Amino acid sequence: MKRILLLTPLLAALAACQPQAPNGEPAPPPADAPAAALPVQPANIDISKPITAHGTEPFWALNIDGKAFKLTRPDHPDLVAEAPGAAIAEGRAIWVAKTPDGQQMTVTLYASECSDGMSDLKYPLTVEVVLVNESLRGCAAKTAELPREP
Repeated sequence: MKRILLLTPLLAALAACQPQAPNGEPAPPPADAPAAALPVQPANIDISKPITAHGTEPFWALNIDGKAFKLTRPDHPDLVAEAPGAAIAEGRAIWVAKTPDGQQMTVTLYASECSDGMSDLKYPLTVEVVLVNESLRGCAAKTAELPREP
């Protein structure tokens, strides 16, 4: 019991030391943070229309059309996969897709505004694509509603 009482102030102090953004909100997680640490705002995601996602450093693009996925990257062959459907939770949609040769691609869309880091464009969704030994992060929107430069 004494150990718990001694740890309580330490745990409270550590929780208060979380990095803060200039606006006083918690700072976003680092790019290599696990998916569970990504901020998820309570919202529903409409996945009924085709979605386009992309990322930089490295450059890549992903087209999501229902259950079909196509990942395009420079210096890599296109990766085509299919998923039986998405697991929908508050603020996110998750697909576990398989390529014809059995390779797994996990795609998670978060209802969280995103900037691609190279333009001032804002996207309504953040995306994470996990392959066997690679994780890609980027921004996404319905293909028909992709933000455009003025």
